[in-house]
Amino acid sequence: MIFKIKTNIVNNVKNIIGWKSSRKIVVFSVDDYGNVRVDSNTARERMNKEGLNIHNRFDAFDTLETSDDLEALYEVLNSVKDKNDGGAIFSTFAMPCNINFEKMEVTGYREYESELLPYTFEKLTEQQPKAYKGAWNLLKEGIEYGLIMPLFHGREHLNLKVFNEQLAGKDHDIITVLKNRSYASITSSGYETISPMAAFDFWNFRENENFNEIIRDGLDAFEKVYGQRADYFNPPGGREHPIIHKTLKENGVKYIDTPLLKREHQGQGKYKTVFNYTGRRNKYGQIFLVRNVVFEPTEPRNIEWVSYTLKQIEAAFRWNRPAIISSHRVNFCGHIDENNRKKGLSALRELLKRITTRWPDVEFMAANELGDLIANQESDYE
Repeated sequence: MIFKIKTNIVNNVKNIIGWKSSRKIVVFSVDDYGNVRVDSNTARERMNKEGLNIHNRFDAFDTLETSDDLEALYEVLNSVKDKNDGGAIFSTFAMPCNINFEKMEVTGYREYESELLPYTFEKLTEQQPKAYKGAWNLLKEGIEYGLIMPLFHGREHLNLKVFNEQLAGKDHDIITVLKNRSYASITSSGYETISPMAAFDFWNFRENENFNEIIRDGLDAFEKVYGQRADYFNPPGGREHPIIHKTLKENGVKYIDTPLLKREHQGQGKYKTVFNYTGRRNKYGQIFLVRNVVFEPTEPRNIEWVSYTLKQIEAAFRWNRPAIISSHRVNFCGHIDENNRKKGLSALRELLKRITTRWPDVEFMAANELGDLIANQESDYE
């Protein structure tokens, strides 16, 4: 009972401030597409034997999207129609680059080597044809038919400072995962403020200067890979200092995904808390959008995820706010365990059905589409 009361209070309080609309808008913001985390079951088993334990569901199930993953996802997204007769759409916060494992092996794991996503799919199709044959074409079809909208999640899903330092030290864990064409089960960075997975984490503030070239190169690579310039950014791990927003702006980014309460690192372990809301603008005119709904159906939280998510959507609509749903690709991955994908997609299907039944005037929208709407009109709510 206490949990329900607290949840209800939080659901309403977080929706009080921000851009409003009388329209019933639903956005799915789904992180981690285009990223290789676990290569295969074989790789996972080898890493287990080397002592790299599974610490979370990402270490256990998160793989580059397979043909079956994409086909099954598209079928579910198309299983409903909104007021405009369109299906649901995933805004996939995606990477254009991955680690070039083969090149790093040839060069003795001396330095970071990367590759563009189409090349990753090409190699995996050769190595694991049953899983990846046709996957790259399916991904492009999903974009063409408006089922997914790729948005910028950084150039790669790793922290280069940590990565290179661990390479230089011949760290057992990083060499082991690289030999298994994976980047999972890495939990220690040696810095209390840096996650090995978070591209824009830092220790000394001046390290932010190194991110400018990564951003420029990453956005150029994104355009080359996905065929469109990214205008929306969410950093891996959800953390970045606003000093990099200027470079993002100069390279076409108009919208930034950010937490409601952001613990913003100032350098060497000092933080300040920043309050954000959807529609807030920074000094460069970029618009912040805050996810106000959570849907992680394969995360074991002892809750019924569909009902839990619907309550959050209900609260958003009560306050005339768009429902921006936060999720991750791992919920819909079946390469390691097909049951994981079945569980996630079954919950997604039920959620979409209940949304469209309860709110027949709902509109499914890509995150950057919502950004454009906010940019072009302050509010349509009286």
